[in-house]
Amino acid sequence: MAVTQDKPESRKATFKLRLQRISRISWRDLAGSLGLVLLLSAAAIAVAFHFVRPAPPDTLTIASGPEGSTFHSAAERYQKILARSGVKLMILPSHGSLDNLNRLTDPNGSVDIGFVQAGVTGAGDTGDLVSLGSVFYQPLTVFYRSRKPIHRLSELLGKRIAVGSEGSGTRFLALALLKANGIDGRSPTQLLALEGEAARSALVADQADAIFLSGDSAGPATVREMLHTKGVRLYGFPQADAYQRRFRYLSKLVLPAGAFDLGENLPREPLTMLAPTVELVARSELHPALSDLLIDAAREVHGKASLLQDAGEFPTPLKHEFPISDDAARYYKSGKSIVYRLLPFWLASLVNRAFVVLVPVIVVLIPGLRLVPALYRWRVNSRIYRRYGELMALERAALEDMSPEQRAALLDRLGDIEKSVITGKIPGAYADQLYILRQHIKFVRDRLVPAAGAPRA
Repeated sequence: MAVTQDKPESRKATFKLRLQRISRISWRDLAGSLGLVLLLSAAAIAVAFHFVRPAPPDTLTIASGPEGSTFHSAAERYQKILARSGVKLMILPSHGSLDNLNRLTDPNGSVDIGFVQAGVTGAGDTGDLVSLGSVFYQPLTVFYRSRKPIHRLSELLGKRIAVGSEGSGTRFLALALLKANGIDGRSPTQLLALEGEAARSALVADQADAIFLSGDSAGPATVREMLHTKGVRLYGFPQADAYQRRFRYLSKLVLPAGAFDLGENLPREPLTMLAPTVELVARSELHPALSDLLIDAAREVHGKASLLQDAGEFPTPLKHEFPISDDAARYYKSGKSIVYRLLPFWLASLVNRAFVVLVPVIVVLIPGLRLVPALYRWRVNSRIYRRYGELMALERAALEDMSPEQRAALLDRLGDIEKSVITGKIPGAYADQLYILRQHIKFVRDRLVPAAGAPRA
């Protein structure tokens, strides 16, 4: 009696086990299809991460100039502007443009950006430096003592000339212009390392015959004072066009009569001056977000009109010794991205980097997920179609002459195929294809059985 009660339970358990094999979804095929898409997406995201710039640093170091100079004053204004975006600007005083350039080219230095007068060249390798643009003019002013005006700098041969202190942009430019006029500092010409107030005092005290001034030492108030000094003349550059052709980093500025003193009408006629621009030079690895921030600061500090420039003239992407960085060129062409226009700096930086990661998700993952159903169907159908290939091979073998043993082996193989179809894990949604396959198995069996001499099934 116990034996007869166990049989229904055993059959019921067997039925449940077989029923479990017929599921609506083949999880193995789904995992294979989805895994391929996820793998490709992960590879695309990894590639995107390779090109994602890290978060911008919150500290920068700028090489400015002597304390109290225009360079140093501009750096202090930059410092306040960058602080509004949470970036701390460390100001490193220096001797001027040449000193700034040498610090930027020092591979062990900590300077990120610096003011460098156009045309200044240092001893280090500048291949890793880029320009964020020119930010203002730094006109060269030459005062001299003479009873009559001079028309060429070559007339200063044999004179005592103050050309500026070592490392300054004034000295670099003065020596370049004097050398072009055949004056190289050899006797009887004396080149004095005087600049600013010391140079002006030497000229007034008749201890120097000519002085070169630029930048802070040649402001409008200083020029006005020197023009009122008895016996002192201001040199105009009648050959300005020739100088500009020879020294591409120089700009020609024409000041109208009375520009420095309307009451005394000084100068008494239009004055031609030469002026290099000052560039904001940076290391090439400067973060793009900080590049935009610095150009923004330069626009705020240097964009107003003055005696020497029009409103909005600076900053500008003038190319001299250093190439304009790609980030700066993009800024001058199209401005800041909309993210940085609408969001705070730190949040915009985060969103900008996240967007780079989201691109492969949008381009690869989302379309890939739409392909998952097609991949899933292909994987399931491929297992069914593989059986059709085996049936076709058996049917072709049945057309050849063979022994009864060989045909019996074919029938056994056909039985194995049918058994694998019945016991295989195929989703219930594809049951119709399985039953059609079984009808085709029966068709091939019917072709094999008569050939073996057996009655038709």
